[in-house]
Amino acid sequence: MFSKACEYGIRALTVIAEAGKEGRKIGIKELCQSAKTPEPFTAKILQNLVKKKIISSQKGPSGGFYITKDFDKITLFSIVEAIDGDDIFTKCGLGLDQCNAKKPCPLHYQFETVRTKLNQMCRNNTLADLLEGYHLEVYNR
Repeated sequence: MFSKACEYGIRALTVIAEAGKEGRKIGIKELCQSAKTPEPFTAKILQNLVKKKIISSQKGPSGGFYITKDFDKITLFSIVEAIDGDDIFTKCGLGLDQCNAKKPCPLHYQFETVRTKLNQMCRNNTLADLLEGYHLEVYNR
């Protein structure tokens, strides 16, 4: 349902947060190895998340990516919006430009229900929720 960029971004954020719980920053190579994501693509996603102030980064030998906000203040919605925008929550599920309540596509109302539930799920879940019960081994399967 989420774009590949969003999936990789969420996985990377959980790894960054896990490192943060240990009081350390994490470099791109270790992060991508743990999250099982491609380094160049993940680096672009992380640059965007730094720009959107979801995460921070520091260059140098003791540098890496880190999170300064409380994990329970970072919603899944804010992560998805920072990476992909809000199209997944607002646009027609069939990609039709003219679809709206006055001129609905054949699946408009069904997609509307899905979008509403997805929006609620993303607003009601935080990075802290994603970390609850989270283990790095999840990506090693």
